[in-house]
Amino acid sequence: MFNYKVVEIFESINGEGKKAGQLALFIRFQKCNLNCSYCDTKWANSDTSPYTLMSLEELYNKVVESGIKNITITGGEPLLQENIGEFLKKLGENLDLNIEIETNGSINLKRFSEIKNSPSFTMDYKLPSSNMEKYMDLDNFRYLTEKDTVKFVAGDIKDLEKAREVIEKYSLVGKCAVYISPVFGKIELSSIVEFIKKYKLNGVNMQLQMHKIIWDPEAKGV
Repeated sequence: MFNYKVVEIFESINGEGKKAGQLALFIRFQKCNLNCSYCDTKWANSDTSPYTLMSLEELYNKVVESGIKNITITGGEPLLQENIGEFLKKLGENLDLNIEIETNGSINLKRFSEIKNSPSFTMDYKLPSSNMEKYMDLDNFRYLTEKDTVKFVAGDIKDLEKAREVIEKYSLVGKCAVYISPVFGKIELSSIVEFIKKYKLNGVNMQLQMHKIIWDPEAKGV
């Protein structure tokens, strides 16, 4: 039997990405291997974070019973879950579902991208202010396709410069969706707009975290 450490399951709207504003079911798993300076889910990231142990069957039944088509798998770092591949395979059998998995960019995606009807990846590239850039698995850019997204969370101009460098080096525009998000409360939103204008970053999307605007930025389960 495959079991998973689930911190929370909740219904809300997607706060960012291609399906921003759309209804989604979120499944948050325990544990992360990184420690970003701006992380807003530290309460879910350690080995001691409270969780409910759920079987693959229980999780899958939760998904089906919800009646929601957009499923967002997050964490922590969900790809650290033992047997997460089996869960993704099971979800992939249900062609009515749109599966998105949020991953921090440090876990190699090759074996997950080979799953039949694989999920769409929303992969972070950790910029300098995160203090985690050295852990990025650059091989992952080989496995991204048009259904996937690379997300850059920027806290200052140095971060924006690095994002531009990576976008251009790996020819990300046209290969996958590209989003730049602000570290909440750390960078002037207008400066991101001006940066996009200055460098003519066609095809790059600026996004805000809708859930932090609608609800308290520290709120859980939204």
